[in-house]
Amino acid sequence: MSITSNLKINRERLWDSLMEMAKIGPGIAGGNNRQALTDVDAEGRELFQSWCTEAGMTMGLDQMGTMFARREGTDPDALPVYVGSHLDTQPTGGKYDGVLGVLGGLEIVRQLNEMNVKTKHPIVVVNWTNEEGARFAPPMVAAGVFAGKHTLQWAYDREDAEGLKLGDELKRIGWCGDEAVGDRKMKAFFELHIEQGPILEKENVDVGVVTHGQGLNWLQVTLIGKESHTGSTPMSMRCNAGLGMARITQLVDEIAWSHEPHAVGAVGHCDVFPNSRNIIPGRSVFTIDFRHPDKATIAEMESELRAAAEKICADMGLQMEIEQVGGFDPVEFDKDCVTAVRNACERLGYSHRDLVSGAGHDACWINSVAPTAMVMCPCVDGLSHNEAEEITPEWAEAGVNVLFHAVVETAEIVAS
Repeated sequence: MSITSNLKINRERLWDSLMEMAKIGPGIAGGNNRQALTDVDAEGRELFQSWCTEAGMTMGLDQMGTMFARREGTDPDALPVYVGSHLDTQPTGGKYDGVLGVLGGLEIVRQLNEMNVKTKHPIVVVNWTNEEGARFAPPMVAAGVFAGKHTLQWAYDREDAEGLKLGDELKRIGWCGDEAVGDRKMKAFFELHIEQGPILEKENVDVGVVTHGQGLNWLQVTLIGKESHTGSTPMSMRCNAGLGMARITQLVDEIAWSHEPHAVGAVGHCDVFPNSRNIIPGRSVFTIDFRHPDKATIAEMESELRAAAEKICADMGLQMEIEQVGGFDPVEFDKDCVTAVRNACERLGYSHRDLVSGAGHDACWINSVAPTAMVMCPCVDGLSHNEAEEITPEWAEAGVNVLFHAVVETAEIVAS
């Protein structure tokens, strides 16, 4: 049975579901605070499970608490097509980041049921645990365990700011399953997400076809200078670790610009010591975030940073230590899955363009164990991880319709 442009989701039902989920864990400025493994996370999971049950799906739960809602296919031995994202949010998060991908997957199943359309391959809607990493670092931890990047015990031992462990909190809220993590085999995985950037809105493009995920390199730099009085130390005799940090911050920006258009870089977290208004900083500690879709370019950016920063420090009399504190390699998504997304855009008449995802997503880990692709929809001003995060019902509809077609094409419609 061929897939036609008439195969579309119910926009009003999708939007109502998004707004209903947003009532759980409301923020203080219109968004959400539904951090992983909190009581409100458990409440959101319960609502999602109830909707899945109403849609005739069966729920699987693994030892990381990841939820797998399954709609059966006509061939019980066929590998399932997975679709989803995450329901947890940042402390001051929006209503759509991750949630659109999960509830978009649910809407696909609801619409297939309503149209009485069967697929050869089962379809499984996924809610990955702790994608944000806001409460338990690092992000995408459940998908990371699933893909074999972390061990289960290592994940269980992650602690929040109060010293509570991920494994203990998972059990406390009642969402720790028995299923071994990573045992499931997938025909493919598709994830829909808001762009978290301004390109689609600025260019008035309906849908982003994500071809790659940027690699990430996190470096922590420690500079040691000499604390001294700001008023009585001559400029020529200062050894200012704060000034060294400022010059390296400028250097990071210059390096990113020199590798445009895909390179980005910035200094994020920073501390100066003793952080007193009348003492020249004797020590500064700060993080550098370099990203690019090419692994060799990331390495080149780090090499340039180290060489130029050493010269800055030598000229200023500063000691420097650079430590890598995180990162992952760039991702190239599966060409067949990407083609399915692109075909869906063209079949439905949506404007589209290729995108490189600048943020990490569960799909970036799952891509290492199953064919994977991502769909993106615009968001207002590119704003995300912010309570002011906003999309339109029309953007949501376009994104989920494309997701719908890509998933169903891969799951193979069976003629009735």
